[in-house]
Amino acid sequence: MKEENGMLQLSRRGFLSVGGFGALSMPHILQAQRQSGKSHKAVINIFLGGGPPHQDMWDIKTDAPAEIRGEFQAIDTAVPGIQIGESFPKIASMMDKFVAIRSVVGSAGGHDGYQCMSGWGRNQKIVGVGYPSIGSVASKLQGPVDVSVPVTIGLAAKTQHAPWSESGAEGYLGISHRPFKPNGEMMSDLTLNGISKNRLQARKELLTGLGKIKPEGDVFIEEAFDVLTSSKLVDALDLSQEDPKVRERYGDGKPFKYQYDGAPTVNEHVLMARRLVEVGVRSVSLSYGRWDSHGANFDLVRDHGAKLDQCVSALVEDLEVRGMLDVVTVIVWGEFGRTPKINKNAGRDHWPQVSCALMAGGGMKLGQTIGETNRLGEYAVERPVHFQEIVGTIYYNLGIDPRDTTVIDTGGRPQYLLDHRDPMTELV
Repeated sequence: MKEENGMLQLSRRGFLSVGGFGALSMPHILQAQRQSGKSHKAVINIFLGGGPPHQDMWDIKTDAPAEIRGEFQAIDTAVPGIQIGESFPKIASMMDKFVAIRSVVGSAGGHDGYQCMSGWGRNQKIVGVGYPSIGSVASKLQGPVDVSVPVTIGLAAKTQHAPWSESGAEGYLGISHRPFKPNGEMMSDLTLNGISKNRLQARKELLTGLGKIKPEGDVFIEEAFDVLTSSKLVDALDLSQEDPKVRERYGDGKPFKYQYDGAPTVNEHVLMARRLVEVGVRSVSLSYGRWDSHGANFDLVRDHGAKLDQCVSALVEDLEVRGMLDVVTVIVWGEFGRTPKINKNAGRDHWPQVSCALMAGGGMKLGQTIGETNRLGEYAVERPVHFQEIVGTIYYNLGIDPRDTTVIDTGGRPQYLLDHRDPMTELV
């Protein structure tokens, strides 16, 4: 969305229904306006595409033999008794604001973000289509907080391996609930075909003068036109408006090393996610780095880990300072873990048997770890946590109870959001 020569660029089709906006009916406008300015629940979903090595991050294995243990040491955290990998000192210093899940199971084994966005494997289909993402469900059940911004946004940069730029899918909920991608094709919808703000105002005044608008309906028209003239989304995406000191705390993530066919380490996307939530977005997803470390695993983790440590710790600090931490859930995870045994290229290979996740905010019980793997990091030996349990917890934090909530599929049948429908009792 941009202005050119005083023209607000937004297409008629995009205005009526752009993925993530939903249909801009008067009831939606009224509902959203009533909610506007109120604290809303949201999620920031940081996807570590490629499969991050759990034993080099939150489930450090210092007692394992050298061919398993690797090069990293464990460091103490702000929570007595909890240690994590040395690449994450900032997160360690504020571990009381986080929870590390060390026993994530149920990976579908796909090299994509689909499961982290929805809880389902990509090959799990229903009525000929896939399952909806967290953001799409929020769009369907909760609608917009502010009609001038999408309900769900995907910030992932386009990647050579396209599934690593997964932003979630609308599934059987339909295109009106598709995540909006500021860097994607939908930006071409944000044109108003040469209609200026002045012409919009003139049309509104003409309708009023002709008696086409009843006095009691004036507020509706005002609100509808506000949608077209709002700059909230554009401003949120414009980091030049952010305090330079805040931007410095997040970092930019450069240089983008070990990227290859995956996502760059764009720390500014994490900051952008906070700004988007502030203006009313309910769900923001992004893809951070390329963690498919078949070779040079330890060098990659040193690079990606230090950058991730900086921006995630800054995000959680930021949310707390702004009074948003209790209502915004942060999740950091990937599609699977990596092999306990180090290969001949100093790398770790795919390991769907178990992985890890880091969470913060959302009003959860933080400052703890959940689950445990065996001494070699091969499989969960204590409290296996299914992907869907984590997604169910996110739904619960958003105000959507996964235990009894259903949505209607394309065949007209009610569907539960998940198979594993109970949120994690350790957290909620």
